[in-house]
Amino acid sequence: MAWIGLVPAEYSSGKRIKRGEITRAGNAAARSMLIESAWHYRFPAREARALRERNGNIPDNIRAIARKAQVRLCGKYRRLANAEKQTVKVVVAVARELIGFDWDIARNTPIAAVEPQR
Repeated sequence: MAWIGLVPAEYSSGKRIKRGEITRAGNAAARSMLIESAWHYRFPAREARALRERNGNIPDNIRAIARKAQVRLCGKYRRLANAEKQTVKVVVAVARELIGFDWDIARNTPIAAVEPQR
C-alpha cells in the first residue's frame, strides 16, 4: 500500500514512534480513484440484479473476494464512523483496505481472464 500513498508517514527515533498523515506517494490518479470508491461504502452492502448479470462471466473465486470485500468494507466504515472518527480518515482507512482486496484479486487472476473479449 505504500506504493499508492495510503500509509501514514512515520517519524521514529529509538523507542519513540510518531505517525503522521498519509504519504501521498505514488500515482495520484489511482489514489483519488480509491478514495472516491471508498466513499460508496457508506451505504449498505448489497448486490443488485443488474450487477449480478453484468458480472456473470467473472470467475466465482473473484466474485467471492469482491463480495467479501464489499461486506467487510461497509462494516469497517460503519464501525469507524460509529466510533466518531473523522469521516475523511474513515474513508482513507477503507480505501487502504480496498487496495488490499484489489491486490488479492490481481494476484489470483490468471492473465487470460484479464484480456478483453472481442
